[in-house]
Amino acid sequence: MDMFTSVEFWIAVGQIIMIDILLGGDNAVVIALACRKLPPKQRTQGILWGTAGAIVLRIVLIFFALQLLAIPFLKIVGALLLIWIGVKLLVPEHEEGHGNIEGSDKLWGAVKTVIVADFVMSVDNVIAIAGAAESSGTGHGMALVIFGVLVSIPIIVWGSQMVIKLMDRYPIIITLGGMLLGWIAGTMVVTDPVLVNPEVMPQAPKIPATDLLRYAAGAAGALLVLVLGKWMVARRSRGAAATTAATAVPAAEGGRRLRSVLLAVDGSAPSARALEHVLAMRDELREPLELHLLNVQRPVSGDVSSFVANKTLEEYYAERSAEATGPVEATLQARGVPHQTHQRVGPPGPTIAEAAQQLNCDLIVMGARGLGAAGAALLGSVTQGAIEHAAVPVMVVK
Repeated sequence: MDMFTSVEFWIAVGQIIMIDILLGGDNAVVIALACRKLPPKQRTQGILWGTAGAIVLRIVLIFFALQLLAIPFLKIVGALLLIWIGVKLLVPEHEEGHGNIEGSDKLWGAVKTVIVADFVMSVDNVIAIAGAAESSGTGHGMALVIFGVLVSIPIIVWGSQMVIKLMDRYPIIITLGGMLLGWIAGTMVVTDPVLVNPEVMPQAPKIPATDLLRYAAGAAGALLVLVLGKWMVARRSRGAAATTAATAVPAAEGGRRLRSVLLAVDGSAPSARALEHVLAMRDELREPLELHLLNVQRPVSGDVSSFVANKTLEEYYAERSAEATGPVEATLQARGVPHQTHQRVGPPGPTIAEAAQQLNCDLIVMGARGLGAAGAALLGSVTQGAIEHAAVPVMVVK
């Protein structure tokens, strides 16, 4: 029981919980979609049994992964995979082909879907958690895994919507998560048996297994993920901006008056302030103002989209979009303001800019958290992405 008084133990537990929340969010989406067609009472049972099966399966897989990490060079291979997984967290994904699995209306059918999905989609979780537990230096690898997974899985299953919304609103969570994976990868590399154990491949050069070296390697891994991720995002943004610039026709060309506004809606307080600003602006204009509401849903990862049927995902996106736009539509209807509502799926910033062009809007209005340029670049900013890609002016309401 002395492990519960160890600082290293609790740091490692925190790492495992964060890894599971970041990399297990997609698993929670599959659980929700697989059980959505069950009656309410059976839906809870399906989630509970499916989650229990997933927990047992996850712990068994991580147990074997911990054993495999003792094999020379496998930590180095695992570290490279973690670097790639961390970079992918920072780079917006495009949906891949959809699968044929839909929510089942039978309890055990839904449970089977949950367990199979978790098995297929848990490779990244298993590698990252095994690396965090093994690199903690506590000597309680399996205890760490069991404790961390038991704590984090319920958070994912019942708090998945809250976690997803937090990630959408505060991209710094994803950035820090990617850097955490880079940190674990760095510490894994310098603890590989071939580099630290004199009895394993004696002819290979060895490095001192000191805490300072582990921390330095972890910091280097975290920075590598951050730099590679930001570089890939910038490269993709430049390509998208070039395409938009080549095809866009300015909506307000020739001194045209403001006639059509696109209001980005995400259910946040800044979004509500942007709505009030648009309504005040509308009252000041003498001519009618065409108002378009737009909610953009970030696409789920390719793992989910290849596993879940297209129709099921469309329903999932529509429900989340309705939650965001519902209060705004109620406000506009109460005030008698005509409007049109639209929903898109994609990276928010570029998708907002593209929608404004397709709808021939003269202005984009968005709420913002009030970050400066440096803060927006570090934390990630939907507003910044829209400004970079838009062919019309963007009004930011703080």
